[in-house]
Amino acid sequence: MNPPKHIVSAAAIVVNDNNEILLVNGPRRGWEMPGGQVEEGESLSQAAIRETKEESGVDIEIVKFCGIFQNVGNSICNTLFLAKPIGGEPVRTSESLESAFFPIEEALNKVKWKDFRQRIEYCLRPEMHPFCIEFYDDKNS
Repeated sequence: MNPPKHIVSAAAIVVNDNNEILLVNGPRRGWEMPGGQVEEGESLSQAAIRETKEESGVDIEIVKFCGIFQNVGNSICNTLFLAKPIGGEPVRTSESLESAFFPIEEALNKVKWKDFRQRIEYCLRPEMHPFCIEFYDDKNS
Protein backbone atom coordinates (compact mmCIF):
# COMPACT_ATOMS: atom_id res chain seq x y z
CA MET A 1 0.00 0.00 0.00
CA ASN A 2 1.35 3.43 -0.89
CA PRO A 3 1.57 5.97 1.93
CA PRO A 4 -0.95 8.81 1.71
CA LYS A 5 0.15 12.05 0.13
CA HIS A 6 -1.37 13.99 3.03
CA ILE A 7 -1.77 13.23 6.69
CA VAL A 8 -5.11 14.18 8.23
CA SER A 9 -5.39 14.39 11.99
CA ALA A 10 -8.11 15.33 14.43
CA ALA A 11 -7.71 16.80 17.91
CA ALA A 12 -10.14 17.74 20.66
CA ILE A 13 -10.04 20.65 23.06
CA VAL A 14 -12.01 19.08 25.89
CA VAL A 15 -13.45 21.52 28.43
CA ASN A 16 -15.21 20.22 31.54
CA ASP A 17 -17.90 21.87 33.71
CA ASN A 18 -15.17 23.45 35.87
CA ASN A 19 -13.77 25.26 32.80
CA GLU A 20 -10.68 23.04 32.82
CA ILE A 21 -8.94 21.64 29.74
CA LEU A 22 -7.94 18.02 29.26
CA LEU A 23 -4.27 17.55 28.37
CA VAL A 24 -2.25 14.42 27.71
CA ASN A 25 1.48 14.17 28.38
CA GLY A 26 3.01 12.38 25.42
CA PRO A 27 6.51 10.90 25.30
CA ARG A 28 7.60 13.05 22.31
CA ARG A 29 5.94 16.43 22.65
CA GLY A 30 5.05 16.81 26.31
CA TRP A 31 1.67 18.23 27.31
CA GLU A 32 -0.82 18.69 24.46
CA MET A 33 -4.45 18.23 23.51
CA PRO A 34 -5.46 14.66 22.64
CA GLY A 35 -5.54 13.81 18.94
CA GLY A 36 -4.02 11.83 16.14
CA GLN A 37 -4.33 10.52 12.61
CA VAL A 38 -7.68 9.80 11.05
CA GLU A 39 -7.95 6.15 10.04
CA GLU A 40 -9.40 4.89 6.76
CA GLY A 41 -13.19 4.86 6.83
CA GLU A 42 -13.31 7.12 9.91
CA SER A 43 -14.84 10.58 10.11
CA LEU A 44 -12.90 13.53 11.51
CA SER A 45 -15.10 13.73 14.60
CA GLN A 46 -14.94 9.97 15.17
CA ALA A 47 -11.14 10.19 15.06
CA ALA A 48 -11.10 12.97 17.67
CA ILE A 49 -13.39 10.91 19.92
CA ARG A 50 -11.33 7.72 19.48
CA GLU A 51 -7.96 9.41 19.95
CA THR A 52 -9.13 11.19 23.11
CA LYS A 53 -10.29 7.88 24.61
CA GLU A 54 -7.07 6.08 23.58
CA GLU A 55 -4.78 8.80 24.94
CA SER A 56 -6.63 9.82 28.11
CA GLY A 57 -9.34 7.30 29.03
CA VAL A 58 -11.96 10.08 28.75
CA ASP A 59 -15.10 9.70 26.63
CA ILE A 60 -16.15 12.90 24.88
CA GLU A 61 -18.96 14.45 22.91
CA ILE A 62 -18.07 16.84 20.12
CA VAL A 63 -19.59 20.29 20.70
CA LYS A 64 -18.41 21.99 17.50
CA PHE A 65 -15.89 22.05 14.69
CA CYS A 66 -13.44 24.90 15.26
CA GLY A 67 -11.06 24.93 12.31
CA ILE A 68 -7.95 23.62 10.59
CA PHE A 69 -4.22 24.17 10.91
CA GLN A 70 -2.54 23.09 7.67
CA ASN A 71 1.19 22.40 7.70
CA VAL A 72 1.72 22.89 3.98
CA GLY A 73 5.41 21.98 4.10
CA ASN A 74 4.76 18.60 5.71
CA SER A 75 1.37 17.95 4.03
CA ILE A 76 -0.48 17.66 7.36
CA CYS A 77 -4.02 18.90 7.98
CA ASN A 78 -4.93 19.06 11.67
CA THR A 79 -8.65 19.48 12.32
CA LEU A 80 -9.70 20.83 15.70
CA PHE A 81 -12.90 20.31 17.66
CA LEU A 82 -14.33 21.66 20.90
CA ALA A 83 -15.67 18.84 23.08
CA LYS A 84 -17.00 18.04 26.53
CA PRO A 85 -16.31 14.97 28.68
CA ILE A 86 -19.20 12.53 29.07
CA GLY A 87 -17.51 9.65 30.89
CA GLY A 88 -14.29 8.03 31.98
CA GLU A 89 -11.48 9.57 33.99
CA PRO A 90 -8.06 10.85 32.94
CA VAL A 91 -5.56 8.01 33.26
CA ARG A 92 -2.18 6.94 31.97
CA THR A 93 -2.59 4.91 28.77
CA SER A 94 -0.35 3.07 26.34
CA GLU A 95 -0.22 6.32 24.32
CA SER A 96 0.40 8.87 27.09
CA LEU A 97 2.49 9.14 30.23
CA GLU A 98 -0.39 10.86 32.04
CA SER A 99 -3.53 12.88 31.43
CA ALA A 100 -5.43 15.39 33.53
CA PHE A 101 -7.72 18.40 33.52
CA PHE A 102 -6.10 21.77 34.24
CA PRO A 103 -7.44 25.32 34.67
CA ILE A 104 -7.17 27.10 31.31
CA GLU A 105 -4.18 29.33 32.13
CA GLU A 106 -2.24 26.49 33.73
CA ALA A 107 -3.02 24.24 30.76
CA LEU A 108 -1.86 26.86 28.25
CA ASN A 109 1.40 27.29 30.18
CA LYS A 110 2.05 23.52 30.10
CA VAL A 111 1.76 23.27 26.31
CA LYS A 112 5.22 23.93 24.82
CA TRP A 113 5.23 22.12 21.45
CA LYS A 114 5.35 24.45 18.42
CA ASP A 115 2.01 26.18 17.82
CA PHE A 116 -0.18 23.81 19.88
CA ARG A 117 -0.89 26.50 22.49
CA GLN A 118 -2.15 28.78 19.70
CA ARG A 119 -4.41 25.99 18.43
CA ILE A 120 -6.01 25.67 21.85
CA GLU A 121 -6.41 29.46 22.18
CA TYR A 122 -8.14 29.67 18.78
CA CYS A 123 -10.55 26.88 19.75
CA LEU A 124 -11.46 28.71 22.97
CA ARG A 125 -12.39 31.88 21.03
CA PRO A 126 -15.74 31.35 19.24
CA GLU A 127 -15.34 34.59 17.29
CA MET A 128 -12.39 32.95 15.47
CA HIS A 129 -14.45 29.98 14.20
CA PRO A 130 -14.13 28.58 11.68
CA PHE A 131 -10.44 29.20 11.05
CA CYS A 132 -8.05 27.91 8.42
CA ILE A 133 -4.44 28.60 9.33
CA GLU A 134 -1.91 27.68 6.64
CA PHE A 135 1.78 27.60 7.50
CA TYR A 136 5.00 26.19 6.11
CA ASP A 137 7.13 24.03 8.34
CA ASP A 138 10.41 22.46 7.29
CA LYS A 139 10.05 18.73 6.61
CA ASN A 140 12.98 18.04 8.93
CA SER A 141 11.52 19.73 11.99
